[in-house]
Order: sequence, then C-alpha cells, then structure tokens
Amino acid sequence: MGRRSEVGGSLEDAIGRAGSAVELLYNSRAGRRPFPVVPAEFSNWRDEQRAWRESCALLDQSHHMTDLYVEGPDALRLLSELGVNSFEGFAKDKAKQFVACNPQGYVIGDVILYYLEENRLDLVGRPAVLNWVRYRAEIGGHDVAFEVDENSAVRRGAPPKVYRYQVQGPEAAALMREVVEGELPEVRFFNTADVRIGGCRVRALRHGMAGRPGYELSGPWEERERVIGAILEAGENHGLRRAGSLAYSAANLESGWLPAPLPAIYTGEEMKPYRQWLPADGYEATTSLGGSFYSERIEDYYFTPYELGYGRFVKFDHDFVGREALEEMADAPQRRKVTLVWEGEDVAGVFGSLFEREGLPAKYIDLPSSWYAMHQYDRVLGDGETVGISTYCGYSYNERAMLSLAVVEEEFCEPGTEVVLLWGEEPNSAKPQVEEHRQVEIRARVQPAPLVEFARTAYRSS
Repeated sequence: MGRRSEVGGSLEDAIGRAGSAVELLYNSRAGRRPFPVVPAEFSNWRDEQRAWRESCALLDQSHHMTDLYVEGPDALRLLSELGVNSFEGFAKDKAKQFVACNPQGYVIGDVILYYLEENRLDLVGRPAVLNWVRYRAEIGGHDVAFEVDENSAVRRGAPPKVYRYQVQGPEAAALMREVVEGELPEVRFFNTADVRIGGCRVRALRHGMAGRPGYELSGPWEERERVIGAILEAGENHGLRRAGSLAYSAANLESGWLPAPLPAIYTGEEMKPYRQWLPADGYEATTSLGGSFYSERIEDYYFTPYELGYGRFVKFDHDFVGREALEEMADAPQRRKVTLVWEGEDVAGVFGSLFEREGLPAKYIDLPSSWYAMHQYDRVLGDGETVGISTYCGYSYNERAMLSLAVVEEEFCEPGTEVVLLWGEEPNSAKPQVEEHRQVEIRARVQPAPLVEFARTAYRSS
C-alpha cells in the first residue's frame, strides 16, 4: 500500500504530470530546505565558526533531522540487506554512517545508524533513506515495527523525542571531562557510551559535523535543559559558543561531508513500484535541483558511493541491494570527491555585479551557505570541457574562502589544479529563490576533501 498524498497520487504520477523527473525538480516551488527552530545566530556566524576551530562550539541538531526507530527480530537483517556497509560485529554502543544504493549501485542517501539495543536501532538523517527502508520492509514482509519522529518543520510545534547536541573543537574533550559526572570514558570513533551530565543519562557518540574533536550527545527531550545548562556553565571555562543554524549549515564544508546527493530513485522499471509507493507531496517529489549543471537525463545527477568517498564502507561480506553493480564498479576508474576553493577576486566580482546599473547581475551568493537548491549541482570545467559537478557550497570564515564539495574526473583531482565553476542557471529556473540573473565563470583550485588537515588525518583517531 502506498503512502497518502494530500495533492493526489504518487511520485510516479507527479513525474508524469511534469513531463520528467528533471522538470519536476528543477522548477520545484519548495524553496531551500530550512533548519527549523534553532536561531540563525546566537552571536554572529563568523565567531560561531571560529569557535569549532579555536575553542569549542555547541551545535544543536535536535530539529532538522528525522529519526526512524526500527524494532523487531528482523531489524538488523533488514538494514544489512539495504546497506553497503559491513554489519560484522555491529552491536550495542556502536554506530555507523549507513549508505543505501539502488539496484544499479547509485546512492540513495546516507544517514547515521545507532545500535540502541538488541533488535532496536535508530536511523537519523534526511527522509530519502528512511523512506526506502520502510518500503523495503513492507514489501519484504520483515518482522519489524517503525516509529517515526519527524523533523520540527514537519512536526509543527510538537517537541522532538530526543535532543541532539554536538560539542566540537579543540577544547571539547576538556569541557567533557569537566561536565561529565565521574570519569569520561574512552570512546572510539563512531562508538557510543553512556555518561551522566546534569544528573541525566546521556548517550555520547564520538562524531562531529565540523571535523573537529568532540561528541554528539542525545537523550530524552524532557531532560535537555538540565543537560545544556550544565554544558553551558562548564563551557565558560573553555570558550564555548553556541552555534546557530547559519554557522551549522556550513560546518560540513570543512569536514568534507557531502550531505545532499540526489536520491537515485527516479528511473528504472525496478524502482517504479517504489515511486508509486511514495506520495506526490513527499520529500522526493518536492525537493529541488538547482545550479548551472543541467541535463535532461536524471541519471546524470546520480553518484556512486566510490565518487562520494564511501568506497571504504562498501563490503561484499553480505548480500545487499546494489551489490552486483558495485562489484563491477569497484575496480573501474571513478570520479573523486574534492574541495574547490573559489577564487576570491571572481567571487568579489559576483558581489560587485549587484551594484552595476546596466545589465543583469550574477546569481546572488548568500553567506555562509550559498546553495540555493536542496540539491545544488554546478558545472565544473577543465580545459573548456565539463569535468565534474560542484555541489554543496558556502563560506568558511576559518579559511577566509568560498568552498564547495565537488566530484571531478581523476585527471583533475591533483591539489592545485585550476578549474572553472559556472555559477548561475542558464536558462533561469522557476524556483522562487532564483532571481533573474546571468551566468558567470568563477575560477577555483582543487584541494583535498576534507580540506582541513586535522579532519583529513586525525579526526577519526583523535
């Protein structure tokens, strides 16, 4: 049975009405995905970004992600059938970056998977993976039950089930040693431990959005004030700053995580029943494509896990959707994820165009997050030819530079290589956040992803 839609029909119906998946998404009226509830700034986003680099930042993830609790004797089997990751040794107090692909081996999405207790797990992230898991359980007859805790934009006023805060930065460990009651346990990367803060039991995960040392802390929503009160009090000794949604939205540019590959679900007869199951007003039907990259083939927007840097997660020690295709891809040449550092002079020219009285200005660059579609795809040129796609983009005050995460052909991956990014749409789409503008070229230098050396070399072992 498909999911109900207030506008009628399924995602497949919506694609049919629009004429194609590209037309549906490129002209989506949904706007940019918000970060609900959390204030844009507690002080200013520049100082808040500096905090995770120089002292310590407190980031609030309680509101913009969806939780899907999966419970039952088939819970682990269901997830192992869909995840490219190995589940060998996966047990209570562990977590992983769960990556799901379609049968052709292209990425549907990635989320955080918590192993809460035997037969009870929690998937946290965007809806694309969570919907896929629910659908596969329904058609597969798995003995599982689901509990969905939507993000606060969907929940509309009701509180979330759990709070989720991140303490990040070079002072994070010292702060945690001070605020945790008793001794702070040693916790390996992507493992969890129970600690007590403010008299409350708190789950501490070694993980962070900004690629700095720190912890992700979660617990019952009703206890949040006692926990955050204790953290803020201890944080006075460690330069702690609360980071608002503006600073948070650009944190991944330094850690190298690419958050929004387009879910690879829009084509193929094999995926058609899934598109018929998804509603016409759900995430997959209302999300938006934007940027200078345009192709009538929606498949040109798909990425493989190898292109996104997830090759280390792909393990052929179990059967899963997409395994056969990924086995064929494993040794083939792949595009690679890199960071693009935009040429400041060209970026200044974009802002300067706003003051020109003649002609159209360039597409406005918002700061610190500059992506204006939920799935930003900008064309990257090398030697005058398309050599890749730039995605999530924004400004890092720590690097004093505009950055974007891109996937480019192997021969253009060498750090220092100069490429050109096309900024702005031609023709302009009908998305409400797209004003009339002209397309411009911005020079950029290829650098590794993650850009920051600590995130690249020491983050997982710190």
